[in-house]
Amino acid sequence: MAEGKQVWQPGLYDDKLGFVSEYGKGVVELLEARPGERILDLGCGTGDLTFEISKTGTEVFGMDLAAPMIEQARQKYPLLNFSVGNAEAFALDDPVDAVFSNAALHWVKNGQGAAASIWNALKPGGRFVAELGGKGNVAVIIRSLSTVLEKDYGVAAGPLNPWYFPSLAEYSALLEKLGFRVVYAAHFDRPTKLGEGEDGLSHWLKGFAEDSFLSAFEEAEKLAILQKTAHLARNELFKEGCWYADYVRLRIVAIKPVAASAD
Repeated sequence: MAEGKQVWQPGLYDDKLGFVSEYGKGVVELLEARPGERILDLGCGTGDLTFEISKTGTEVFGMDLAAPMIEQARQKYPLLNFSVGNAEAFALDDPVDAVFSNAALHWVKNGQGAAASIWNALKPGGRFVAELGGKGNVAVIIRSLSTVLEKDYGVAAGPLNPWYFPSLAEYSALLEKLGFRVVYAAHFDRPTKLGEGEDGLSHWLKGFAEDSFLSAFEEAEKLAILQKTAHLARNELFKEGCWYADYVRLRIVAIKPVAASAD
């Protein structure tokens, strides 16, 4: 689920960043979708996990802010329904049994707006099941990129950061304030292999960080910044011939009480 300056490239996403959907299959298991349920996949990307959920016999549909990702999802899975929509402010015509989201909500700076939209989208008794980047996610990558920008180019990286990485306590409190009952929450490290060889970190940065942090630079400067960032991060993130992102994930299952009604 993109916002701000992020420009999604569906081909790069599917070809070089497919680990996102692979790890998301564990969140699909946590969803425990049941036949006949109606489920929203929020921030569905190119639809791979929407398709996985559909195998359970549910009526699942996907939503993402990035129109190119939705176009690719429709081409890949023409029998499923996909639409363009903004996670921080959306409304459904009919409420759903569950809202599912994987690796999307950390792109939505307005976490409160997203949570309120999710609350309103759920039936009483419905559930919200999600994984997103948690506090400390890609800290080494952010630190390395920020150091290069600030020391070599005089650019403050903080205002360019597109991500929202809440702590477990922060996110649980946000949901509970709306009325959710948080029944499961985990905040854990998950070092994630970024493909084989030397290019893994560059692919990651091009796919997820270039448009936000480097949009003001020419192509030659971008390449230099990527190389300098990789040099700084190498000791911590390059292991046995491969790059590993220092992922820290937050998983949540929250229930909208049966007594609750949509606002």
